[in-house]
Amino acid sequence: MAELTEQQQHLSSLLEQRAGLVAEINELNSQAAAKRELVLRSLGAIEYLQQVGVTLPEAEAEAPVEGEAAAAPEGETVVGDAPLPEPTVQG
Repeated sequence: MAELTEQQQHLSSLLEQRAGLVAEINELNSQAAAKRELVLRSLGAIEYLQQVGVTLPEAEAEAPVEGEAAAAPEGETVVGDAPLPEPTVQG
């Protein structure tokens, strides 16, 4: 078999990289779908418990410990500094 030129080697390398990235994206999409399903199930359980009257005791107002995020307002989930939007059902 003839030796590959530098450009052919580069093309081969890029094709391998693309295949790896596509596989990684597919894995991340699968993980995201599983997490989305878990969030929806959790939201359903939360809604049920709230409808049957389950409440949490009021926590004392404390300043957050340095490096600890303040609690999110009721009904909001916070990641980092921004609240997450309510999830939408797709499919």
